[in-house]
Amino acid sequence: MKYVIFSFIILTTASMFTGCTKDSDQQAQNDTDQNVAGEHIEQATQPLMAQFETSEGAIVFELFEEKAPVTVANFVKLAESGFYDGVRFHRVIKDFMIQTGDPNSKDDDWSNDGTGGPGYTFEDEFSPDDSLIKGSLAMANAGPNTNGSQFFVVTAASTPWLNGKHTLFGKVVEGMDIVEAIENVSVNAQDHPLEDVTITGIQILIDTDKL
Repeated sequence: MKYVIFSFIILTTASMFTGCTKDSDQQAQNDTDQNVAGEHIEQATQPLMAQFETSEGAIVFELFEEKAPVTVANFVKLAESGFYDGVRFHRVIKDFMIQTGDPNSKDDDWSNDGTGGPGYTFEDEFSPDDSLIKGSLAMANAGPNTNGSQFFVVTAASTPWLNGKHTLFGKVVEGMDIVEAIENVSVNAQDHPLEDVTITGIQILIDTDKL
């Protein structure tokens, strides 16, 4: 496949995030964060892709911007801002999934990995035909409408118990061998990798073969 780097036209549409939660003691900061999350990618005709550079190799995902526009807009905004640079895969369960996207994982304190995010949450986006299968890219959450920055890649053949609970927003199109390599790293009793597996950068691309 041929890919080119894509520069997005961003429009502020904070109304898309009317379900964002706010803590009263951080009102001003969360207002700012909500506006950042509310920046939405103007619908593009090009197939959007994300190329992850990791310590194990490259993984390319197709992004489902039509199926999950708010989720993809949020992911792209974070990726292009460098938010994900240096985050680690902090939870790995063989034959199930690999999880990342927590800024807390950038340091050497494992105790708070899995608890961090961008400072805001937003609502789920589900479609009747959603099916989380091997290679699916989906949002991690702490319950309904608590999406932030964390996400996971499914490594099981299928996970029907996750359908309708985690927003599906992409799939692996290249580099499934890298996903499987990450899936097979050694972990501790809390499913945390014993050695760092890191996202070094994410580029948003267009698949020119589909234009």
